[in-house]
Amino acid sequence: MTRRYLDQRLRLHLLRGVDAIATHGSLLKASAALGYTQPGLTKSLQEIEDIVGLRLFERHSRGVNATAAGRILVEAARRVLAELRRVDEELELLAEPGLSSLAIGTLPAAAAGVLPGALARLKALHPDIRIRLQQGRTEDLRPLLAAGEIDLIVGRLYEPTVPDGLVRETLWMEPIAILARAGHALFTAPSVTAETLRDFDLILPTVSQRVGQEIEHLLALLDLAPVAKLRSSSYGFIREMLYGTDMIAMMPSLLMAGDLMRGTLRLVPLPVPTPQRPAGTILAPGRPLPPAGLAFLTCLRAYVAELAGHGVTAMTIGEGSHGGGDPPLSPAT
Repeated sequence: MTRRYLDQRLRLHLLRGVDAIATHGSLLKASAALGYTQPGLTKSLQEIEDIVGLRLFERHSRGVNATAAGRILVEAARRVLAELRRVDEELELLAEPGLSSLAIGTLPAAAAGVLPGALARLKALHPDIRIRLQQGRTEDLRPLLAAGEIDLIVGRLYEPTVPDGLVRETLWMEPIAILARAGHALFTAPSVTAETLRDFDLILPTVSQRVGQEIEHLLALLDLAPVAKLRSSSYGFIREMLYGTDMIAMMPSLLMAGDLMRGTLRLVPLPVPTPQRPAGTILAPGRPLPPAGLAFLTCLRAYVAELAGHGVTAMTIGEGSHGGGDPPLSPAT
């Protein structure tokens, strides 16, 4: 059997290159993210494939896909790089004993909704804690959590298609809702019906396919035909349109948590039930959170309780934890 002597021949910049190529799915995007030239990254890929003796990525019309050997090396590269980041953080703590750090993976709704309030509390109580946020989809964040690159994931809890062994805890609900400015005519109507809603133009967020399907389902229940509506990926733009016009928005309500807490936007009572959409935290089994992580969870729970007290969300603390192989999560009643 041929010995590759990877411990002697592999260099860190080669591992960073493999990680970036797998993350971005493209040599061009990976080279831009690393600050390399594309020919330089291509040369590094050829070098590591020569060392390993196997092809690591297959090219296709939209970029590259990792081969079986590539997936093995990418996972190893991420573990090595994550461990080196941990070492760097531990050495920094030795140099500055008052500091602590936490890496949080977050889904977009949580990043815009619960995290600002939770992190504001954390900053007030523990000003020395350093936070690193990594935003993405659950399927992109789970490998980072497994590799130790992030400490936990915060956001909507989607049931995995296959058990992944990760620990999920439901802390709040993240429902789809209709929002309007506080002085909107809807709030003076005797009741809100689907016919009432059809009197106002609708603005929708540009969201992921899964959230988009949930919004379309609710539109169908309300018999609101998806026509003559405005879409935007900018929550700031949607906010300004709500404040400046009589438009109404359908979206995950916690995307506007701050506005709802301040009372400048309000939830429109709907004539049909809406799915509750459980949200919370995902942790790696058998890996305790650092002290900064425990402090963050305390602040997160406190802020969720405040949101629930204002009717912005339903609080489900105490509902229990869910492993990757548990039955599908069901909303609290």
